[in-house]
Amino acid sequence: MASTVGVIFSSINEENVPELTSVRSIGSIPYGGRYRLVDFVLSNMVNSHITTVGMITKNNYQSLMDHLGSGKSWDLARKEGGLILLPPYSDETETLYKSRLEALKGAMSFLRKAKEDYVVLADSDAIYKLDYNKVIEYHEKNNADITLVYHEHELKKSHYYITFETDKDGRINAVEVNPQSSGIKKNYINVMVARTSYLIRLIQNAIQNGYTSFAKDILTPGTKTMKLYGYKLEGYYANIDSLVAYFNANTDLLDKKVRDEIFGERDVYTKVNDSAPAKFTADACVKNSLISDGCLIEGTVENSVLFRGVKVGKGTVIKNCILMSENMVGENCNLSYVVSDKDTIIRDGRVLAGCEVKPYFINKGSLI
Repeated sequence: MASTVGVIFSSINEENVPELTSVRSIGSIPYGGRYRLVDFVLSNMVNSHITTVGMITKNNYQSLMDHLGSGKSWDLARKEGGLILLPPYSDETETLYKSRLEALKGAMSFLRKAKEDYVVLADSDAIYKLDYNKVIEYHEKNNADITLVYHEHELKKSHYYITFETDKDGRINAVEVNPQSSGIKKNYINVMVARTSYLIRLIQNAIQNGYTSFAKDILTPGTKTMKLYGYKLEGYYANIDSLVAYFNANTDLLDKKVRDEIFGERDVYTKVNDSAPAKFTADACVKNSLISDGCLIEGTVENSVLFRGVKVGKGTVIKNCILMSENMVGENCNLSYVVSDKDTIIRDGRVLAGCEVKPYFINKGSLI
């Protein structure tokens, strides 16, 4: 087994979900009742026996630090290696990075100190399961310079995407940034494998040439100068690139097949919070929902995901909603297609509704 170091971008693509990232990094967005988005990429790395992981931060990362702590929950509290938080700027400047390439420039000292043969770069805004060792095996088999992981799905015109074409052997012969065409494409999921030494040389060359974009300045022209290969991710994949995508990714968990695929076989680790079991009164009615520890349900909840410590008052009806931790919903309320951030109070008798394509969002700590 090749030795591998991991690098996770905890704050890339935050502009896609401004509602959820105004108070936190994208990696610390709550998901599925008890998890954070970063748990999935971090668990993938740990399950792939990657024991040194650099976490590139940027801004609003207090909740991320609170969640990760020393890395003990992922068995990354180690004397050598383990979980290492990387600053959002390099040794030469105190300016926050503006692109993925600038973020990598800031991580150069970490990469230079790494003794591992390979490096896995991954974002923290997606939900999927992947054994990175298989990607490295594929990378070695093809003697590739860089291997990019992709997932085939319908392309949305409204978001920034990188797609590519491959030949019959899997070699990438064309890279397109933010294509205007729609349809099922090979969408790059921002997971990349390369030799550590090769990536360092690549970044050094980018610095010397004043490159600003990893995709446009390196990957796109790299189809002619480098051996780029694509590795296909099979199975469930959800990219949190909008509030609607966040809503859908949570409600996907109401499907047992999706739950079994995400949480079956390989563990997903997270910070453990000890709390009392959920409580349901005699008048409570819950259908097809995920109810987390510490909840008190006195009303009706259908097709919804409730995080820890949510209170639902008598006579209240909640349908197709995502309510984060410590939400308090009063009596005789009616909520439909609502995404409510943490620590929100909704007083008695309130009626709030969104729709499938535009959920109604409530900011953290709001009083309604």
